[in-house]
Formats: sequence, C-alpha cells, structure tokens
Amino acid sequence: MKKSVKFAAVLLSATILCSSCIGSFGLTCKLKNWNDRLGDKWVNELVFLGLNILPAYSLAAFADVLVLNSIEFWTGSNPVAASGESKIVKNNAGEDVQVTAVENGYNLSCGSEEMQLIYNEAEMTWNAVYNNQSTEIVKFVDGNNALLSLGK
Repeated sequence: MKKSVKFAAVLLSATILCSSCIGSFGLTCKLKNWNDRLGDKWVNELVFLGLNILPAYSLAAFADVLVLNSIEFWTGSNPVAASGESKIVKNNAGEDVQVTAVENGYNLSCGSEEMQLIYNEAEMTWNAVYNNQSTEIVKFVDGNNALLSLGK
C-alpha cells in the first residue's frame, strides 16, 4: 500500500512539474505544411497516406516530442519551428501578401513592396522597417502592459 501511495505522489508531482508545455511541434508542422502545398486534396491525401505508411509523420512527431520540444522548453525557441515558414494572406484590398517568418520577426511582401516586422528582445519592442526606416510600433512595458505607437 505504501509503495503505491509513494508512486502516486511521485507521478502527481511529475505531472505538475511537466505541465503546460507541449511545444510547437515545428518539424511535424513543417512536414504537414509541405504536404498541403503539393497539389489538390487528392494528391495531398495520397502523399499523407504514403508518409504515414513510411512512418515519416510518426518519426517527425517522435523527434518533436523527445528532442525539439525539449529544446524549445529549455531555451524558449524551437530550432525548426517558424523560421522560413511562409503563408499567403489577403490584405484589406484583397491583394495577396506573403508573410515569411524569420528569426526575429516577419517579412511581408505584396508585389514589389516589402516590409519587415522585427522584434528587439533587448528593448522589448516591435519595429516596422520600410524603405530602410525603422519605426517602433509596440513597446512592452511589463508582462501585462504595452505602449502602442499609432504614428504621426
């Protein structure tokens, strides 16, 4: 009886200590996003099934769980999570805008126009860089407050 109580106490302690950080599963997400861009839904489904038979998705998830998400937990960043990932979104005018994640922010491009949103960790600010001019748009004061610059 005492052994099972001790085991339950250790197990409960471990669940409390290891809670609330499941990670971003960067490698698995990159594999899924790559598959999504291959073609129509039929091609995507066939490739998805093939990658599950090979067990590419299982191996990617295994690497995320054991290695990459652990690195993310201890360092705060996942080595493969966002950098280089790109999405196309629509702006208010209905134009396609390509948003690419980079190490410290995002690159946005629409036609020949480009802008960067850069996070400065030392100053806790987000800056918009356009035509080689940087403008601070958000400054974090503390964990609950931020100052938003609306321009001139």
